[in-house]
Amino acid sequence: MNAGNLQCSGCRQWKMQFTASAKCVSLARRLAGDVLDAWGYAQDDAARVLLVCSELAANAVQHAGVPGRLFEVRVEDEGAACLVEVSDASRRMPRRVRADEEAEHGRGLWLVSVLAEEVGDRLRTPLGKTVWARVPLHVPAEPDIAGEQVSSGCGDDTPGA
Repeated sequence: MNAGNLQCSGCRQWKMQFTASAKCVSLARRLAGDVLDAWGYAQDDAARVLLVCSELAANAVQHAGVPGRLFEVRVEDEGAACLVEVSDASRRMPRRVRADEEAEHGRGLWLVSVLAEEVGDRLRTPLGKTVWARVPLHVPAEPDIAGEQVSSGCGDDTPGA
C-alpha cells in the first residue's frame, strides 16, 4: 500500500493504493473515514462519502480486479462536495444493471448515483480507468444578523433545479 495525504492550493486530498482483495475494501473505507474525521466532516456527510467509497472500491475488486494489480482510492474535499475516485487496472467501463428484488448484487452503482450529485468514469493512461462520484455535503445554515437561520445556498440544492 502506498499512502499520501496531499495538500494543494485551496484543497485537501488523500489517496492510497490497495491490493485488489475484499478485505482491502473495508480497509480503504476505514482509512478514508479516518481522513474525513480529521478534516472535520459531519457524521452524516462522512457516512454518505464512505458508502460511495465502499461501493466503488468493491466494484473495482469484484469486476475489475486484475491479478497482481492494485486499485487506488482518492478523496478530495471540494468545500460543498467531496470527490471520490476509485481507479483500477481494467479498461472495462462500469455499467448499471437492473437488479431484481431477490438479487444479492447489482445495486451499487444505482446507490452511488442516488447519493452523488454527479457520477462518471474515464480511461487512464497508460492503463485502466477511474470511476468517480461527487457527493454533496450538508453546509450548516448561517445565522443572519437577527439571529435567525438563513440558508447558505449550498445545502441540498441540486444544480439546475
